[in-house]
Amino acid sequence: MMQMTEKYSVKSEYLTRRCEDDPFHFTTTADLEPLDNVIGQHRAIEAIHFGLNMKGPGYNIFITGYEGTGRTTITRDILTAFAKGQDTPKDLCLVNNFDDPYCPRALELPTGSAVFFSRRMTQFIDTLKVKLPQAFEQKPFQEKQDQIQTEFAQKQQQLMSRVEAFATKLDIGIVQTEEGYQTVAVKDGKPVSPEQLQAYEPDRKAAVEKNLAQVQQQMNDTFKQIQEQAKKTREKYKDMVAVMAGTLFSREMDLLFTDFKTCSQARQFLEEAKKDMKDNIPTLLKALNPEAQNVPDTKGMSAFLKKRYQVNVLVDRRGEHGAPVIFEPAPTYQNLFGKIEKMPVNGMAATDFTMVQAGSLLRANKGFLVLEIDSLLRNSIVWETLKTTLQNQKLAIQDAPDQAGMVMASLRPDPIPLAVKVILVGRYDIFLALQGADPKFNKIFKVRADFDHEVDLNPENLFRYARFIAQACKSENLLPFTPCGVAAIVAYGSRIAENKKKLSLRFGRIMDMIKEADYWAGREQAAAVTGDHVVQAQNACRFRHNLYEEKVQERYDDHSILIDLTGAVVGQVNALAVYQIGDLAFGRPARITAESYMGKPGIINVEREAELSGQTHHKGVMIVAGYLGRMFAQNYPLGVSVSITFEQSYGGIDGDSASSTELYAVLSSLSDYPIRQGIAVTGSVNQKGEIQPIGGVNEKIEGFFDVCAAQGLTGDQGVMIPASNLNNLMLRKDVVEAVGQGLFHLYQVSTIEQGIEVLTGVAAGRADENFVFPENTVFGAVQTKLKKFHDRSVGCNR
Repeated sequence: MMQMTEKYSVKSEYLTRRCEDDPFHFTTTADLEPLDNVIGQHRAIEAIHFGLNMKGPGYNIFITGYEGTGRTTITRDILTAFAKGQDTPKDLCLVNNFDDPYCPRALELPTGSAVFFSRRMTQFIDTLKVKLPQAFEQKPFQEKQDQIQTEFAQKQQQLMSRVEAFATKLDIGIVQTEEGYQTVAVKDGKPVSPEQLQAYEPDRKAAVEKNLAQVQQQMNDTFKQIQEQAKKTREKYKDMVAVMAGTLFSREMDLLFTDFKTCSQARQFLEEAKKDMKDNIPTLLKALNPEAQNVPDTKGMSAFLKKRYQVNVLVDRRGEHGAPVIFEPAPTYQNLFGKIEKMPVNGMAATDFTMVQAGSLLRANKGFLVLEIDSLLRNSIVWETLKTTLQNQKLAIQDAPDQAGMVMASLRPDPIPLAVKVILVGRYDIFLALQGADPKFNKIFKVRADFDHEVDLNPENLFRYARFIAQACKSENLLPFTPCGVAAIVAYGSRIAENKKKLSLRFGRIMDMIKEADYWAGREQAAAVTGDHVVQAQNACRFRHNLYEEKVQERYDDHSILIDLTGAVVGQVNALAVYQIGDLAFGRPARITAESYMGKPGIINVEREAELSGQTHHKGVMIVAGYLGRMFAQNYPLGVSVSITFEQSYGGIDGDSASSTELYAVLSSLSDYPIRQGIAVTGSVNQKGEIQPIGGVNEKIEGFFDVCAAQGLTGDQGVMIPASNLNNLMLRKDVVEAVGQGLFHLYQVSTIEQGIEVLTGVAAGRADENFVFPENTVFGAVQTKLKKFHDRSVGCNR
């Protein structure tokens, strides 16, 4: 048996990288120039530059790749450098639309001038609030006001004197009472009482009553003239106030025109504001009746000015150099598109253009906006609105569709032209899903930049890896690394990449390990970080996170989970599974058993029958059935029923990495050749019997090693893996040492025939031209049993 398995054995030097061969010629990384470029992302960088330089709509960019590959940091660096060479966009502000207050207008102002414009308008309003009351209190205004009132009083007196003279001629007197003016008959200078008047002779009485009526009519006509004169006086007063206020407005407004003489949009607004002020002077001043001896309501005027002529700064570009680069971590509707704030007034919500705020899209206008696709897709309204906005190239600041109130009419600011390059960051599977299901997406995001998670391990990249560590030490103020320490980080990078010929580009995890190794070196007060510190950091990190792994191991130690590690059993194989707990992955064995018997032809997947099998696992079982049919059903149909199950498995099973293991168990059950229990197996199989590579090979090997080591290594234990997984081996030091000492073994196979030989110690056998396998082989024994089952089933049917 040893001779048969020896040819498939993997030597210890193939189980990991020999880091001592790395060409590092420096004392510590402090001697190296820190890395100032990117490692291994040429494709992604080229795509980003292409997208940035392509003009026109639709050339937005979708960044794909694993988290921790530096995709966001690299994108930020590229955008920042590119943006510096672009023009800084203009400022943006919102002003009142005098024709339609519900549709405020946006103004573009020279870069950095919006705040100044807003402040100047505020100063203008404040100046009016101060100078208008002062103008009303000045002597010239008071004298003109007194003159108007005096002229009115004189005119009123003249009119009343005429009435009184007319009444005197007719012996009629005019008496002022609480109810107003009344006419009475007069005799000898004294009023005639109603009783005395009734005692007059009829002719005399009729004459007096006629005179009373004439005077009363004259009084009514006079009062109408007085009212007309009062109206003219009020108009004269208003004209005087309007002239005075208009002169003040024009004088102060002319100063604004001087400050913004080169800004056409600002001048246009000022022209419109100046005209609107003149049109609204009566409303603005709320001039009162001069007879009331009052001045205009300056408090109401102040509120009117502020709400009507204030300038709301939406985007301030002061201090910016080049195009804006905005990262929006929380792309809610309001954060992205802007919002219209409300305030309670008399139990209702009120708003105006000064309460409109810009979102990140507007702040990034004529620049770049970076968003996480995961956050966007959590809110379908935000995602759909973003696509529509980018397609239309116009931004409308409005209430979110699910927040629009029905009680009040909200503002509808004019749509603002939008020219922004949006960069989405997300996983590749999300990109594929959107590309296949969303027609708009393909028109809007035409550029994809794929960030790789690994790079070839060659001398150039090794040296750049060392320079990356030097850069990390410099930027984070860490201890320098020795060549041995760098080699350990390189080995860690290859382990993450699961390939000894690759280096991981997931620099988030690499950076964490660099910092943690520095911590352990600092605790020892070391001058530099060595390989031992890196290993210590890895072990400490695993210890912090592997409580669940230890709990699982305890179930093997106390035999709660049944696993045979010695001997040989028919129809029973130790498969290997990987548990993923966050960033921690570990492997452990699981027993697979197969039972064969006469019955309905086919394979019974117990997990599938119990609804614990995933689609991929079920596919693997069907491949096993296909392989059996190909190998043993060329002369007669299979007349056997086979039951396969993962023992003590109570959760879902998926993946096809155990399909070869299941096939080995079936072949053992059919041939009655026992399988060595000290060897665990992993690898998927196709219908041709070829062993295919699987993931997590290092975790699986180490997991079985830990279970065996806990119960004592016998020297006969090991793991059989696909030969195509050899480059993925980056095993722990204790596993490599155990293999080197012959205490543990690793076997690599390419076919089922090779694998069954390793597990049983018996040749698989090769069929002749009649599809007959030789005796004393595994396949010959399988064929013999299947022939026996077939003959019996035929005999039973006769």
